[in-house]
This record gives sequence, structure tokens and C-alpha cells, in this order.
Amino acid sequence: MAAPDWLADAVFYQIFPDRFANADPALNPPDVLPWDAEPMRDGFLGGDLAGITARLDHVVSVGANALYLTPIFEAHTNHRYDATDYFRVDHRLGDLASFAHLVEQAHARGVRIVLDAVLNHCGDKHPAFQDVVANEADSEYVNWFSVEGFPVTAYPQPNYRTCSGCHYLPKWNVYNPAVRQHHLDVARYWIDQGIDGWRLDVPYFIHRRFWRDFRDVVKGQGEDLYIVAEEWRAPEEWLRGDTADGTMNYTLRDLVLGFTADRTLSADAFASGMNDLAARIPEGYHHGMLNLLGSHDTERVLTRHGGDVERAALAYELLFAAAGAPMIYYGDEVGMTGANDPGCRAGMVWDQERWQGGLLNAICRMSARRAAHEPLRRGVQEVAGLDEDTVLVMRTSGSQRIATVVHRGSGVMRPVDDIPALRDGRWRRLDDGAAIDELRIPPRAAVVLVTTVGESA
Repeated sequence: MAAPDWLADAVFYQIFPDRFANADPALNPPDVLPWDAEPMRDGFLGGDLAGITARLDHVVSVGANALYLTPIFEAHTNHRYDATDYFRVDHRLGDLASFAHLVEQAHARGVRIVLDAVLNHCGDKHPAFQDVVANEADSEYVNWFSVEGFPVTAYPQPNYRTCSGCHYLPKWNVYNPAVRQHHLDVARYWIDQGIDGWRLDVPYFIHRRFWRDFRDVVKGQGEDLYIVAEEWRAPEEWLRGDTADGTMNYTLRDLVLGFTADRTLSADAFASGMNDLAARIPEGYHHGMLNLLGSHDTERVLTRHGGDVERAALAYELLFAAAGAPMIYYGDEVGMTGANDPGCRAGMVWDQERWQGGLLNAICRMSARRAAHEPLRRGVQEVAGLDEDTVLVMRTSGSQRIATVVHRGSGVMRPVDDIPALRDGRWRRLDDGAAIDELRIPPRAAVVLVTTVGESA
């Protein structure tokens, strides 16, 4: 088995729907906050599906051809990880017709859509859970959850299983066949609405037998449908061919930011970590990994780099050079800043006067370069440290080799013949085709080189 082939050519863009764009003010809740309000855990800014549709050209302009949307189902919070109806679009986002229009317009632009499968838990306002609260042991849904006793109480500690102790997120009892059937029906329903895959939220909290059934249902609808698991640690258990096609690659994120942002990793340590990670990913799954630097669960990329645009750009150079599908979190491409949740969930900045144009242009160049050169999308990867502050990511496909050399220090000037990874071949700069015999990199910069296997120096 292998991950769907289209992922090798994918660049993802992650959207937190309430905070991306408001194109239909009629959907705003009465207490909607100003778009530029300080991000808080509570409250709505009014982002909607129509806003995503209206801004698809921006998504395409940064080179993305796939969207990952955090939950869109009916819920009570702005993050919507507390679903109350999995078969309905949240009324503040639109309806099924506006979702169908988004899918139509995205697909017309060659953009695929992946939704968030939040199946470990629901919201405490879900009708099934409310029925248990009201009818206790007589509820037909009493075994859909794990309730310790009655009455059901949330304070001071919930007497029912939850997601990470959060009282408003009761945990589904996925050992119950009726719950499993509900979840599998959800998977089928949204595939029928035209989605291209599922991201599995906290899948490690649910037994693997369910995820094997989930995969069977999803792949039964189409082998090209993508399943990507949230995983913050080792990815191997999800890459055995029976659950997911890849994981959110937080391990890669830790390595990249350890080198560019925190400087806790030397070039050799970074290379060793990257090569070890690649070795642990089975053949056929490297392109299914969803590589990221930031998400709705982390501080923003520019914030992690202390506001230093050059260092943030180096992190993106490594992201776009690595095997796997790169993902951009909304707003990171224009230099938005913010600490972890809720700071990373501010309204998207659409005022171009406030954009970090240098960072945006750099990301657009990287994305275009990746799209134009097969080794950067599909090539075998090997990573090497050249000195304490310089790493080289080599990608080889067929007869072509492309080397992305990233330097975080004060500058590099070395003969190519002194660099073992570059010793064989006639190397040229990829962007302008100029032949080189000396590697020259300015402070905190990167260079991308290309050669054809068999060419002599």
C-alpha cells in the first residue's frame, strides 16, 4: 500500500474558518467581535465558508492546491471541536449549499479539500449527551458515552470521560457499535459532499480497530482519498497500511525550528534527525506526510523566530525542500504573529499594507520552484550537515539532483570540491542556471543548486 499519488505534488493551506474571511455578514452572531480584535478563546469574528470561497485565489497565489479546514460542523465554540451535529454545517459558517459552492470553486481551481474528523469526543450540547443528562440510565444513548454515575455532573470534576479533562468535550464510547456506525456514516456523508480526505483529530485516544474500519470505509469510496493522522510523536504506528496515509509531521517541525529558530540543533544534529525520521517512514508513505511549521495548536512561525523574517524564511526553505507535502497555516505567509492558542487564531490580515511582503514573496518562490521541479516533489531525500550552521537537503529523481543549502550563520564561501555531497556533478544555481565552482551563501540565506547525474564537474 502507499499514500495517494497526488500528495507528492500537494501544497496544503490550513484554515481556521471563523478567522479567515467574512463574506456573508448576515451569518454573523449578534455578539460578533471586530475582525481585528485580540484573539481570545471565546467569541466569534464571523469567518464563513463564503469567505473561504471568495479568497481561494489568494490560496492559489501562494502555490497551495489543497485545503485543510479545521471543523465546520454545528458547534458552540469558535474552534468547533465540540460538534453538536456532524451532518450539518455550522449555521454561522453557512449551509450545505455554501459548502457545495466552496467545493465546486476549489475543485475548479485544482484545489482539494480535507476536513477534520473529530470523532473522539463531541460537545456537551450534543443531543445524544443531553439526552443522557436528562434521562440518565433510561436514555437510549446512555452507552454512547462513559458516565460513572447519575446525575451527570461537570463540576468540580466531570463524572464522565472527556477529552483531556475538558468538561464540555464528552468522549464518545467508540466500543459501542452504534457510535462506530454513527462515525462511519459521518465519513461517508462528507465524502458524498465532495471532500478529498480526512484529518484525524487526536486519533491516539481511539482504539485502532475503529481506525482500520474507518480506513476501509473511506478507501471504499475512493483510493485517492487522503487520511492524515494528528501525531506529535513517532509516526510509524499510523503508517502500516491499515489506518492512515501519513501524519501531521510535528517531528519534522521540531527539527526545523530547532535549527532555524531555537539554535538548539547543530547542522549535523538536524541532518541526523531528518535522516532518522526518513528511515522510519515506510516506502510509499514519505509523500503522504503533512509537513508543517505552524498550526492552530502552535505559536506562529514568525513569533517562534522572534520576528526575524530572514530566519523564518530559512525554516520555509527547509520545509519546501523536504520530502512530504508542505503546509502553510493561514496568515503565516504574510507574517502574522501570535503565541499559542488563542494567540495564533487571530483574524486573517487582508490589509496588504500590513503584510510582510518579503516573506510572502519568498514562500511564493519556494512553492513555484517546487511545482516546477520534480525532484523537489518526488525525489529521494538525503540530508547532510556541511558545518555547524549549514545544512544541505538533497533530492534525487531520475537523472536530476537538486540541493537546497540553508545557512543560518554569517556567510559561507567554500570550493564545491571541498563538499563531499557536491563533489560529483556539474552544479548550477537553479534559479538562474549559472554554473558554480564555489559555494557562496550570504548571512542567513539559502541557495538551491541542480545537476544532472553523469555530468562531469
